[in-house]
Amino acid sequence: MASLVLFNKPYGVLSQFLDHDGHPGLKQYLSIPDIYPLGRLDRDSEGLLLLSDNGQLQARVADPKFKMEKTYLVQLDGEVTDSALDSLARGIKLNDGMTRPASVKEISPPVIWPRNPPIRHRMQQPTSWIELKISEGRNRQVRRMTAAVGFPTLRLIRSAIGPWQLGELGLGEYCQEMVHLPRQQKHSSARPARSASRKPRVAR
Repeated sequence: MASLVLFNKPYGVLSQFLDHDGHPGLKQYLSIPDIYPLGRLDRDSEGLLLLSDNGQLQARVADPKFKMEKTYLVQLDGEVTDSALDSLARGIKLNDGMTRPASVKEISPPVIWPRNPPIRHRMQQPTSWIELKISEGRNRQVRRMTAAVGFPTLRLIRSAIGPWQLGELGLGEYCQEMVHLPRQQKHSSARPARSASRKPRVAR
């Protein structure tokens, strides 16, 4: 059994426990001992961050060979075009090579928490939202992909990693699960039963 923590990371919070260079770390929100992030989420991105006390689980989430799919809700600068969506789906040539094919679709603006600080608004420039699913994790990959097709990312929220979803977790909240890890288990059958509590964010 491994302990798994699902945390809704706010904008501006680092994917590490210690504060750094004026930016808050996870210790302001999580007081569970002996856990560490399974991967990372950029400071200017929001949403699902997984943490655990188990190295085997870390390998299954972070190792590229398992191709753990990650789902993002992305607000774009401009009205996204069909050709841009097609390009994202086929794969984008970045400076570190072609990305894998992705699953992408335009969506209605999601009902989510306001960002602090809010994104910039320009009266004459509309925005649009997409849902993007990728199975790799290059540095700032989603932002680079959308910029490459002419639609810079304004807001980026990770809503799922493999079978684990953000669900109804509020901003700065977390819940804890116990996950079974049979020796030969693959991530596709690793959906855990949620067994633990939900805790509101720690007041700052």
